[in-house]
Amino acid sequence: MRLNSLCLSSLLAANALASSFAHTPSKPKHRSALTSPERRSTLAKRDASLLCSTAAPIKPKIVIISMIWYEDTSLNLYANNVTVPGFSSLFPDAHCTASGEVCQMTTGEGEINAAASILALWLSKCFDLTSTYFMIAGISGGNPHHVTTGSVTFAKYAVQVGLQEEFDHSQTPDNATSGYYPQNADYPDEASSEDYPGSLYGTEVYEVNENLRDRAYYLASLAKLNDTDAAAKYRANYQFAPANQPPRVVKCDSATSDQYWSGSVLGDAFGNYTELLTNGSGIYCGTQQEDNATLESLLRGAVLGMLDYSRVIIMRTISDFDRAPPGETEVYHLLYAAQEGFTPSIHNIYVAGIEIVKDVMKYWNGIYDRGLTPGNYIGDVFNSLPGPFSPDIGTAASYIN
Repeated sequence: MRLNSLCLSSLLAANALASSFAHTPSKPKHRSALTSPERRSTLAKRDASLLCSTAAPIKPKIVIISMIWYEDTSLNLYANNVTVPGFSSLFPDAHCTASGEVCQMTTGEGEINAAASILALWLSKCFDLTSTYFMIAGISGGNPHHVTTGSVTFAKYAVQVGLQEEFDHSQTPDNATSGYYPQNADYPDEASSEDYPGSLYGTEVYEVNENLRDRAYYLASLAKLNDTDAAAKYRANYQFAPANQPPRVVKCDSATSDQYWSGSVLGDAFGNYTELLTNGSGIYCGTQQEDNATLESLLRGAVLGMLDYSRVIIMRTISDFDRAPPGETEVYHLLYAAQEGFTPSIHNIYVAGIEIVKDVMKYWNGIYDRGLTPGNYIGDVFNSLPGPFSPDIGTAASYIN
């Protein structure tokens, strides 16, 4: 299950969030319940905004690409609100500090919304993004063998696990491990070279700057993460670590799919697919709906020199588990189980993310302005951004550079 990327207000004060959910019934906070039209209209804060002007583009040091972000009085992100052509009709504004050094936007849920909103960001000419850092900041489901609820994850890879051939598992051969087959492959998801997709669209896997990822991981590790007794109680249903442990900061990778799903059959299949597309180095721990779409749109901007792809951070906090604990059915787990990880995951987006924002501001001169030079390949499976490192994702047959 993924309660990822909920399209609530981009800048939501903690007390407003708490009051908004105070009367939510005991059924878990599933996306459809949280983003009804009535709740959207209540939560979407629409301050008076300026129309985008190309005469004096804003030059942010960091843009928070978020689905939920707390209002912070020290940043005052509502000081400069800009309506950007092409943004989601639910979230049409970018919110910036008075100086324009920190900005935030909300993409909208799912791959299509994310791709369209990010493309609109750099096409609008409202911003000069050539030296900007981009921090994806959302929630996701989590693999209990690698993370627990409330944890903060930083990814090196994002894999589009939904872009495959799909069969009902009951109608696959008896020895098939799942109903997902890589495109133009003869076997279901397995971490073996013979299973590699024979057909690629180019959006299957992305790699970001590992040095920047590691700095973000260190900064988030300085934060005191939030937790709740209710979340800890549900985690105790899992009889192994780290699922039954308190939240922590983890380096592991992100899987993108528009579909909500639950269960070890799919979880193991997508873990295998992540390992396959990253040539054995990727670790699937979280699942969400936007990252590959966001990264593809950013990469296209980088190809045209509009932004710097080496300045992208993927941060996701874990709101729920991708498979049920012992004794609980997957249907119950996805639709009804009160996992209680939503609240700490939302708080920890801000708790961890603000450390990164403050670091960028404090050490801009001499560190961030120059950029953290990647020590690894960065880009997509097509090698669309040729650089000093040979791709370690994909195969040589797929590279266009």
